[in-house]
Amino acid sequence: MRRRELLKYLSIMPAGGLIAPYVDMDQPLLEKQQTGRELFKELGVRTFINAAGTYTAMTGSLMRKEVLDAIHYSAQDFCMLDELQDKVGEKVAALVHAESAVVTAGCFSAMTLGLAGILTGLDEEKAIQLPHLEGTGMKSEVICQKGHEIVYTHALKNTGCKIVMIETAAELEQAINKQTALLFFLNVQADRGKIMHEEWVAIAKKHGIPTMIDIAADVPPVSNLWKFHEMGFDLVCVSGGKAIRGPQSAGLLMGKRKLIQAARLHMPPRGFNIGRGMKVNKEEVLGMYVALEKFLSLDQKQEWDQQQAQVDLIATAAKTVDGVTTEVTIPPLGNVTPTLHVHWDPEKVKISGKDLQQRLRDGNPSIEVGGSEDTSLTLTAWMLTPGQEKIVAKRLREELSLVV
Repeated sequence: MRRRELLKYLSIMPAGGLIAPYVDMDQPLLEKQQTGRELFKELGVRTFINAAGTYTAMTGSLMRKEVLDAIHYSAQDFCMLDELQDKVGEKVAALVHAESAVVTAGCFSAMTLGLAGILTGLDEEKAIQLPHLEGTGMKSEVICQKGHEIVYTHALKNTGCKIVMIETAAELEQAINKQTALLFFLNVQADRGKIMHEEWVAIAKKHGIPTMIDIAADVPPVSNLWKFHEMGFDLVCVSGGKAIRGPQSAGLLMGKRKLIQAARLHMPPRGFNIGRGMKVNKEEVLGMYVALEKFLSLDQKQEWDQQQAQVDLIATAAKTVDGVTTEVTIPPLGNVTPTLHVHWDPEKVKISGKDLQQRLRDGNPSIEVGGSEDTSLTLTAWMLTPGQEKIVAKRLREELSLVV
């Protein structure tokens, strides 16, 4: 399920959201490590096997042990936040081939802070005035392609700017004026726009206007972490709690040194700015750094082969039910992982996709999938822990078989 389908997905969630009676996940196959209190159980919060993906509504991804170790380590001492951001930013920038970088409170935060820095530079008086732009002399417009509007431009509106929508290169040229602060590009929607990355950057450079690209959920491939710097984008924003598996509330703003420096004027510990509420603690800063370091060290082919094998096992089990067929696709831009589509003949399997999705959710253990249609279900394996694919395969086959 691509990010543009997220709102549709949320519309089929139960009225009470994700809160439901606790489901016991204590199965030896999962090898869960119990340490201390079982707080989910105490609170009556449902936990589940995530066969859907890295969605905020599902709390993103699971942090690796190295990340948890970094968080625990950093929680035991004090440090100066700016100094830590300086040192981590240098390391992150080197890893992603950028001039500079900073850990932010997610990708959305990176977008707001990046644009704020573009508007004010290092002028504190201007920073204090955001988001009130009228009469300040600051620019006030961001240009975006109509095909790239999937609500996330609100991060840019937080600065006080308005969004100007265009479709063609000719319209873009016509829309650029003395109030244009930024040309914004949403990578996951690149195929929905008429202007591709290189042309977008070229037009911006011709007019001396900064560019920003949102690649929130668009790694893997790992090369996307430096591809857009090399392409000429001035700022690149990415989520930390998706495939990189850092803290869900962390992200990265990467790009030109002077713009990152200006963006930090709007970040804590400073409190005169629109970003004061976008606080990132020392544990998240170090956790994000270690998560990125670990992600870049992984054997990506091995990771991919494991996901493919997990998807294949689930598909094989589903196809043992008469009337069921499967197909594996690879999204081209975001959430790039083997994605399994399970289809069935309604004459042989008499259940709707929505009902099957709900039955998987209500079962024990609870399982979340990536979406459903009338006679189909979509799921992925990249957020499954080893062994969970067997549980998903068994449950899916059982539920499909019950209605044959």
